[in-house]
Amino acid sequence: MGAASTGDGYLLDNRAAEAGERFAALAAIFDPSTFRHLDALGVAGGCRCWEVGAGGPSVVQWLATRVGPSGRVLATDIDLTWLTPAAVAGLPGAAVVEVRRHDVAADAPPVEIFDVVHARLVLVHLRERERVLRALAETLRPGGWLLIEDADPGLQPLACIDPRSPAEERANRLRTGFRALLAQRGAELAYGRQLPRRLREAGLDAVAADAYFPVALPECARLEAATIRFIRGDLVRHGIATDDEIDAHLGAVAAGEIDLAQPPMISAWGRRR
Repeated sequence: MGAASTGDGYLLDNRAAEAGERFAALAAIFDPSTFRHLDALGVAGGCRCWEVGAGGPSVVQWLATRVGPSGRVLATDIDLTWLTPAAVAGLPGAAVVEVRRHDVAADAPPVEIFDVVHARLVLVHLRERERVLRALAETLRPGGWLLIEDADPGLQPLACIDPRSPAEERANRLRTGFRALLAQRGAELAYGRQLPRRLREAGLDAVAADAYFPVALPECARLEAATIRFIRGDLVRHGIATDDEIDAHLGAVAAGEIDLAQPPMISAWGRRR
């Protein structure tokens, strides 16, 4: 869920001050679902795992604890700001994590072979997403699992799914602007729904998928505020919103006046033959 590739300018750059708050909010919302899927795929002691575009440390820490000292966890990203040794240090009995700077869209994949490869909120941002997906699949051992998780804003594009007030309508206008900025930077906003087909096209079998749709969670408001602060300059420069409108929106979010949702997160998994 980090800046896995520089591409032609990632909108949500890891180096921005607000990135840490976004990672924390994303983890609070989506980690339980991610951990459920990783557990179901058999991540256990001795497994070799690659966390692609890790961004923040939460999934890396979970993997290190789960695979234990006999396992291996490789965490990669193009920017390692939030993957410091202290951030990914595991609990007693956890695996030692290797953190490596890596541009998944430009660099050759690791030469290692993995039992599980996971990427969350990474491929959706890459113009090279299909080539990268195939490369990730090729790093699996026979019988190994690839888990890709990407949001699909095209399935549910609204910030407020039951808009009843001017504040909620304003939130939806800002979300529309945010989606437009993502699309301009090469994001595929309908990618999540394509994942089962894409995994099969990459040669994987036992493909399946599900979706998690967070609505009106407290963490959704936290993520919304961090994201709007993150992209505030872009929103103003592109004429999507004025500073006054953004201030009013952030005030409504802070006051709990609006129920905020996030797009469905599609989790899809497949096994290498």
